[in-house]
Amino acid sequence: MNPLSNLQTPTQQQTAFYSKSLFCATNTKEYQQAMDMARDCVVAFLEENKKPFSGIAPETLKKQFESLNLNIPLAGYEKVFQEAKELYTQHAIAFHQPGYVAHLNCPVVIPAIAAEVLISAINSSLDTWDQSAGGTLIEQKLIRWTCDEIGFGSKADGVFTSGGSQSNLMGLLLARDHYAVEYLNHNIKKEGLPAEASRFRIFVSEAAHFSLQKSAAILGLGEQAVVKVKTDRSFRMNTVLLEDAIKREIGNGNIPIAIVATAGTTDFGNVDPLTAVANLAAKYRLWLHVDAAYGCGALLTEKYRYLIDGIEKANSVTVDYHKAFFQPVSSSAFLVNDKRYFGLVTHYADYLNPKDHDDNGIPNQVNKSIQTTRRFDALKLWFTLRIMGKEGLGNYIERIIETTKEAVKVIENDSHFELLNHSDLSALVFRYSACPFKSFDLNNINLHIKAQLYKNGFGLVAGTKVNGQFYLKFTILNPLTTTTDIQDILNLIKQHGNEYIDFN
Repeated sequence: MNPLSNLQTPTQQQTAFYSKSLFCATNTKEYQQAMDMARDCVVAFLEENKKPFSGIAPETLKKQFESLNLNIPLAGYEKVFQEAKELYTQHAIAFHQPGYVAHLNCPVVIPAIAAEVLISAINSSLDTWDQSAGGTLIEQKLIRWTCDEIGFGSKADGVFTSGGSQSNLMGLLLARDHYAVEYLNHNIKKEGLPAEASRFRIFVSEAAHFSLQKSAAILGLGEQAVVKVKTDRSFRMNTVLLEDAIKREIGNGNIPIAIVATAGTTDFGNVDPLTAVANLAAKYRLWLHVDAAYGCGALLTEKYRYLIDGIEKANSVTVDYHKAFFQPVSSSAFLVNDKRYFGLVTHYADYLNPKDHDDNGIPNQVNKSIQTTRRFDALKLWFTLRIMGKEGLGNYIERIIETTKEAVKVIENDSHFELLNHSDLSALVFRYSACPFKSFDLNNINLHIKAQLYKNGFGLVAGTKVNGQFYLKFTILNPLTTTTDIQDILNLIKQHGNEYIDFN
């Protein structure tokens, strides 16, 4: 007897009620209508937003949220998209505009956007094979491709992550646990931190990403574990001072476990001397992690691949496809030169990834990840490579680097500005410094300039502090940004700087 025979078949009315707005075969018409409106909304964003930012102040936009009641639905998609326009899209930062040269946000390519439609709708989770099937193999193929581009051998492996911060966390996690197993015969995964952990030390450039300090804190080592090494005049890690720091920590009774080299610093876009750093890591038997979240774009171009020579000597590498491969957030990866390292973070659950799956050759990506549920972000890069190819993306990177070199000439030839660095990639730190008649605080002037640019929205730049002094920063990640665009932004900077001087 069929155990389901006593169950009542739902009526059409009941089916319609319970399937309302669900992504399923009965609602294809609603899906198509919603996607059409979403497409129109995006097209309007492209056509109507003529500058990187509307300039709206936080307090002004906040007022529009005060009367909203999320418990009362709106009357259809038209109202929802109109509300989205008023609250979001007309004020969203437009990274595709050539006048946006602020942070590490790249414009995105259309093949990746097309993939997002499939990713969101089908909603695969890339933790286990029985939730993703072909998605697992697509991700693994892209990981293998990236490992090959880095120069890793056949034992290499990796996994997609949410971003550079997560990848850096994984790099330090494996460095910590590998040292404990290899040199202390201590399994942190099973036994917790060893007594020696308070003396573990990780060496980074003073220009390295702040996520390394956060990671050390999360890992129970404390920010004290991160030893900052001064940079040279080009803002790259000074390897002489690096070795001095390693010797000093050993002399103080501490335990060096890892070095993190940066391939593309956030502020300066410069690459640490990877080969020299790798040699020191080998000499002192330290884990080498390379944070190439920014500089990984050099993998795409033969012309500038030399910038990250030595990356193949790393134990682990961070890459951010959503910074240098023109992918929508999020799309990143963490890679290791030996897949056995992932055993340090592998946990088995009978309901998810039982141990016998390994024996039967069933690939579960959760074995390599600190996430469980994970989006199929790899499909975006897959679409991009299948439509544009490595060379197509590489042309973008070459153009960006060359535009930055042209921008250097423009800034250096203008007496209104003081340029602080030349960049391996595409980040320039500078400031307005033309104060011919009075002695002005350059920090205040440049802070005023940045605020005015944000208020007007025609050209957005970032800001940073170097040795306590405030500077403006260009981060050029758009191949459509030209020298003319750079000159236009510099003219705006001069205008606001000159106005500050005139009124003070």
